[in-house]
Amino acid sequence: MATETRGDAAAKDEGKGKSAHKRTSPALFVRQVVAELRKVIWPTRRELVTYTVVSLVFVLIMMGIVSGADWGLQKLTFMIFG
Repeated sequence: MATETRGDAAAKDEGKGKSAHKRTSPALFVRQVVAELRKVIWPTRRELVTYTVVSLVFVLIMMGIVSGADWGLQKLTFMIFG
């Protein structure tokens, strides 16, 4: 029913004989991880270098902005409080 709350639905499902969550074996887990990693499209060396450079440039720009704001607020504070 669409008007049931989450607690009502969970209480009704408890008595239906559903089995508890099964634990997967470590071997199955590793096989599943390897299968998922094979689906990943890994970046080429050129893409990786490009992404790294873009990230470093962004971080340097943000450091400059934050440092500039910090320096400006410091000067303003010393002008106000001497």
